[in-house]
Amino acid sequence: MTSWALWGTIVNTVLVLIGSLVGVLIGKLCRCIGKNKGDGRAKGSITDSVMRAMGLCVILIGISGALKMGNVLVVIVSMAIGTFLGELADLDALVGRLGAAIERRFKREGGGLAEGFVAATLLFCVGAMTVTGAIESGISHVHTTYYAKGLIDMVSATVFATTLGVGVALSAVSVFVVQASFTLLAVLAGGAIPAAVTGEMIAVGSLLVVAIGTNLLGVTRIKVMNMLPAMFLPIVLVPLFSLLPL
Repeated sequence: MTSWALWGTIVNTVLVLIGSLVGVLIGKLCRCIGKNKGDGRAKGSITDSVMRAMGLCVILIGISGALKMGNVLVVIVSMAIGTFLGELADLDALVGRLGAAIERRFKREGGGLAEGFVAATLLFCVGAMTVTGAIESGISHVHTTYYAKGLIDMVSATVFATTLGVGVALSAVSVFVVQASFTLLAVLAGGAIPAAVTGEMIAVGSLLVVAIGTNLLGVTRIKVMNMLPAMFLPIVLVPLFSLLPL
């Protein structure tokens, strides 16, 4: 079953649903009991600690994937050129503006349900792990990135759903559609891309996962979206480096 290309997406979707439903139940329980002790700071500190623990796990997964690289020079050059191109385009700001525009529109038109759906969809679907996980699942049928993303999304969904309600659970549909689409594209592309190239693409993607982990720890504030073009440069660089006397 784990050899299915979409298995990682399915697990991620289910974890978002579980986290959302738990969050909705917690929110209802708090409202029914009527207890509000002003413990926001304590809750926040617990959530922060859990997210940092997830950050450590994400770093471990990223390092284990990056160490499987075949040619470190391809990875270095890909990261340098890809980050340069991403910074020129400022993909992080572009995605941020797009997300803010969508969120404003739904807040204006759809009320609380739509607000929870849009906020959670943007959080769970817009990010480097969505793309790196799709390539990993679609090409190598290894789902560790989506497993890690699923656990992070589950924790986030629980927190979101306590205040934003059942709209967060509806974002599971977005998670499945977006990640399944990217994964199926990776499956189609994988047949045309040599194994040596896909190995380097996954290695570069794993470095981006490490950056996501350090962001979760609060150690860095790396704009990972601006590094995303680096994942696709091995398609050009691996054949080029094979021609060089290195």
